[in-house]
Amino acid sequence: MSAFIEVKNLTKVFNGSDKLFTALNGVSFSIEKGELVIVSGKSGSGKSTLLNMLSGIDHPTDGEVLIDKVPIHKFKGNQLASWRGSNLGIIFQFFQLMPTLTVLENVMLPMEFTNIIARNKQKQRAQELLERVDIAALANKFPASVSGGEKQRVAIARALANNPNFIIADEPTGNLNSINTSSIHQLFNSLANEGKTIVYVTHEKETALRFTRKIEMVDGKIVNK
Repeated sequence: MSAFIEVKNLTKVFNGSDKLFTALNGVSFSIEKGELVIVSGKSGSGKSTLLNMLSGIDHPTDGEVLIDKVPIHKFKGNQLASWRGSNLGIIFQFFQLMPTLTVLENVMLPMEFTNIIARNKQKQRAQELLERVDIAALANKFPASVSGGEKQRVAIARALANNPNFIIADEPTGNLNSINTSSIHQLFNSLANEGKTIVYVTHEKETALRFTRKIEMVDGKIVNK
């Protein structure tokens, strides 16, 4: 049985002002469907560059990224946008919410770019997701009027809008206190129990996540997987 995520000899070289910088150096690993995998490492270790490859935000200098056998490293433009809208949910450290949209409208936004959820069911879907993350009462508020922990719950609900089978979380608790962090970890544990494949990037040494394994990065290489 083939892996859900296959990364093969992934290399990313950036052309700096005075020299080349290798952010990823021959990285290879695989992840099975339904795993919750932590990617850890210090700042500059290559974690964010790896996430950009897994999400298609950036393309490798060399190597391959296959998600459910789909070579996303070859995608460009509309083809990539279509794949991401249907298959991937991304949760950022800084939430990335639209300030002029309500909480409910922020969650509905990804649905408007795909045909996965019928238009007449999008509002109901968004409300159900807000209930799932325990902030349904905030549906009509704007991001500026909710707390950091609540913003992150909105971001998680938005990432689940089109029911993706793959979720990327980039330092999602980096700006939260310990109580909110624990609550967010419980949400991720629940998602993993439902069979979502999750790649969770963090610099934290200890988490309450029930992860299947940890990938540790140093200087663009994997030192433990």
